[in-house]
Order: sequence, then structure tokens, then C-alpha cells
Amino acid sequence: MAKAPPKPEASEDGAAPKKKGKLMMIIVIVLLVVLIIVAGIGALLLLKKDKGHDEAAAADGAVAAAAAPPAVVVDLSKPPTFVPLDPFTVNLRGDEGDHYLQVAVVLRVSDAKIGEGLKGFMPEIRHRINLMLSSKLPSELSTSEGREILAATIVDETNAALGFPVQVDPRGRTTSTGPVQAALFNSFIVQ
Repeated sequence: MAKAPPKPEASEDGAAPKKKGKLMMIIVIVLLVVLIIVAGIGALLLLKKDKGHDEAAAADGAVAAAAAPPAVVVDLSKPPTFVPLDPFTVNLRGDEGDHYLQVAVVLRVSDAKIGEGLKGFMPEIRHRINLMLSSKLPSELSTSEGREILAATIVDETNAALGFPVQVDPRGRTTSTGPVQAALFNSFIVQ
């Protein structure tokens, strides 16, 4: 009986199957190299952007440090105290139509004693904040930068109500050295 001719197999070293495997490995390596290059370029761009931002912030900080009086020192061993204010609902300035603002503000103060002391000044604090909020346009409050400016203004108005003067730095920004450190928004609705 005659034997069937052997099937044509790859050479003993298996060149044909390895070509397919080598091709896949080369594709994977090329993709990995491309990904590494893209990640490296992205990282360099971010570092360059952060470096420019850090230099600008350092320059701003140097100007502010030279012009600003000593700030309230925060003791990190004890957490700050938060004083919630009743929500404000005001009509905004009518230049852009009828809009209103509803906002819930929490003030951060350096300690609980100051937080308790704020209660005696609350009518004047609320009055100043109400007047300031009702003088705003909806377009001023539509951006995060506008809201940050609003928060800084609330801090300034609150510290002024407590008798701490508000000063203007050389760049035209207000700075306050009072016990109120920040105004935080728990709710912010413009309609």
C-alpha cells in the first residue's frame, strides 16, 4: 500500500507560522511605541503649561506678598468652623431681562468663637450681601470666574461688616485680613 504523500508543512524551524506571529508582534510593538510617544508629548505639553502657570502664580504671589498685610494665620491642628447663612433670593439687575438668584452661602472662619460672634452681626452681613447680590447681572454670574469673584466680594463685605478694612492691591484686586476666610456656595441658581 502506498503511503500518502506527506502534507507540505512548514520547514522544521516553523518559518511560516512564525511569520504571522512576528507580524502581530511588530504591530503591537509599533502601537506601543506610538502610544508612548503620544503620552510623552502630552506630558511635556502639560508640564510646559503648568510651568508657565506656576511662574505666573509665583510672580502674582510675590507681588501680593509684598503689598498685602499679614493674613489671618490658620492653625491646622484644629479644623475651621463653617457658618451657614440662610439662603438668599434676590432679583438681579434688570439690564438683561427679569432674572433672580437663589444662593446658599456658608462662611469659613478660623475658629468657633468667631463663628459664634458672627451671629451678632448677622443683620448687617445679610443686608450687605443682599445689596451686593441684587446689583449683579446674570452674565456676571454665569461663569466660574464670575462666581469666584462673587465669593471674594462676599468675604470682603462680611469682613467689612465686622470692622476689618478691605484693601486694594496694586493689581486692583481687593484683599481682606478679617476673620472670614472664604465664602462657599452650597447652592447657586440663576433663573
